[in-house]
Amino acid sequence: MQPTHPPRLAPEEEFSDEPKSVDIIKVSARSRSTAVAGAIAGVVREHNRAEVQAIGAGAVNQAIKAVAIARGYLLDDKIDVVVVPFFTEVIIDDQERTAVRMVVEPR
Repeated sequence: MQPTHPPRLAPEEEFSDEPKSVDIIKVSARSRSTAVAGAIAGVVREHNRAEVQAIGAGAVNQAIKAVAIARGYLLDDKIDVVVVPFFTEVIIDDQERTAVRMVVEPR
């Protein structure tokens, strides 16, 4: 039986100073803001950064509420965060859509 080794990164990834990407937390209009807040807080605690994405007014509303709630959760751990929002284009069902993405990271 051959020993297994973890897959090697491409050279540009192996020596990059860039932080490794973290999965994007996708929010819908039906998402529970407290559940999303818990996910945001957990990712920030573990990876020091979270990305939240929402498409549509209802989803953006839930995402903003979740970020505000997550900030409260993280303040309990003495972690203050800032949010950097931006627009990005995503492809869904072969159609280009505009999403709001927010980076949540310690101040």
